[in-house]
Amino acid sequence: MYRFKSKAAADVIYLPDAAQQVLAALGREVTPQGIIPVADLPAALQALAAAVEADEAAFAALVAEAQSQGEAPPRRQEITLKQRVWPLLDMLRLSQAQRADVIWQG
Repeated sequence: MYRFKSKAAADVIYLPDAAQQVLAALGREVTPQGIIPVADLPAALQALAAAVEADEAAFAALVAEAQSQGEAPPRRQEITLKQRVWPLLDMLRLSQAQRADVIWQG
């Protein structure tokens, strides 16, 4: 398990596969521990927002392609990236407002 911590918010916990996806979206290496310093929080928020946008656009393209071929649109069978990162986005926003670093431990 990976636990993201900040003095500004409650802990956010991810299982290893989900943590890898989130850290990749943040542009961070998957390491047993790390830090997102206050100065990097705006970039982290932008990176997560961009990753969510890209994921949503890719799925929308799949739906459009299926519909253009007269097929039933696909349904998401798993948790979306948008759903997965929501608690972390909240933590990052609160941490930015309170000028608190975010750390993770795996």
